[in-house]
Amino acid sequence: METKAGDPGAFAHFDLGRVPSPCFVVDEAAVRRNLAVLKDVRDRAGVKVLLALKAFSMWSLGDVVGEYLDGVCASGLWEARLGREHYHGIVETYSAAYKAEDLPEIFRLSDTIVFNTPAQHARFSGEIAAARAAGEQFDLGLRLNPEHSEGEVPKYDPAQPGSRLGFPVSQLRPEHMEGIDGLHFHTLCEQDFEPLRRTWESLEPKIAPYFKQLKWLNFGGGHHITRADYQRDKLVAFLKDVRERTGLTIYLEPGEAVALDAGILVGEILDTFENALPIGITDISATCHMPDVIEAPYRPAMLHEAPQGVTLRLGGPSCLAGDVIGDYTFTSPPTPGTRIAFLDQGHYSMVKTNTFNGVPLPAIALWNSETDSLRLIRQFDYSDFRDRLS
Repeated sequence: METKAGDPGAFAHFDLGRVPSPCFVVDEAAVRRNLAVLKDVRDRAGVKVLLALKAFSMWSLGDVVGEYLDGVCASGLWEARLGREHYHGIVETYSAAYKAEDLPEIFRLSDTIVFNTPAQHARFSGEIAAARAAGEQFDLGLRLNPEHSEGEVPKYDPAQPGSRLGFPVSQLRPEHMEGIDGLHFHTLCEQDFEPLRRTWESLEPKIAPYFKQLKWLNFGGGHHITRADYQRDKLVAFLKDVRERTGLTIYLEPGEAVALDAGILVGEILDTFENALPIGITDISATCHMPDVIEAPYRPAMLHEAPQGVTLRLGGPSCLAGDVIGDYTFTSPPTPGTRIAFLDQGHYSMVKTNTFNGVPLPAIALWNSETDSLRLIRQFDYSDFRDRLS
């Protein structure tokens, strides 16, 4: 899997020595530029756009997000709480499955709750009725699996055979739609407009009979709208057409697009040695700090990588043999203390960090490339590792 971003932007001029190591650095100006693009699409198409917290939940920028978007979508109770406490506007919650004990608070926090199957919706009818009797107001949605695959990698394809995400549209019956206000589908991962168009062309005839009883359609996430080569004008025309033909409110919920090329992960070389090829140990761990490097897998772009010189295999300090980031070229052999940075790490990496092996979590800093202001938002210590255990 190849990263489709990796533009250094203003980070090309950032002094890596200004922050502790390791450290995520997010450029507020870059986030604002992404948000402005999304707002432009929203306004021209007449749709609503939500931030997917699963990809980028740096809540210190919650007020900034609120200046541009309509709200957030959450993946469960804790993200719904974060959305309600630190963001503005709509909170939509979807989970592949809910626990009954979580639902009263989810109903209180959320404007919309999306169920993964009609069976869950039916199973929790008592909880729904109780919440509404207590005065809670919320829409209910159903996630569909369009049974149309566009994913390039099976593990990131929600429509793959045997997927647990969404109710197969071929099994949808009129009785499943009772009490449902909207339909949700999500099939994309870092993709442009054409896969969305093809998915909709496959799905629309199967759900068109229900349009008159619905209030909205949610086209999910995975839209790389802020990427330079994304066909935004085509997207706007498409969304306007769907909205006008169906008479329904249309939602998009990008996550990665909000923070695309807006963050780096700074680290340093701890040691080097030879073992069939030059090896470099860094304080950045793929398994602890960038798990998608292993899970996808993919090779993150390194800031200022040399076109030729000496190539090192870089990996983290953990005991996992597979804690390898990739092979990278330096003009000359780096020495311990050399600072490095990996590009486009503002989304997904930050939300997936862990403390396996007691590896410290990276600090988090907020930089503004236009004003050069730099603020250290969070540093972690031993207690953050200890208190997750018992």
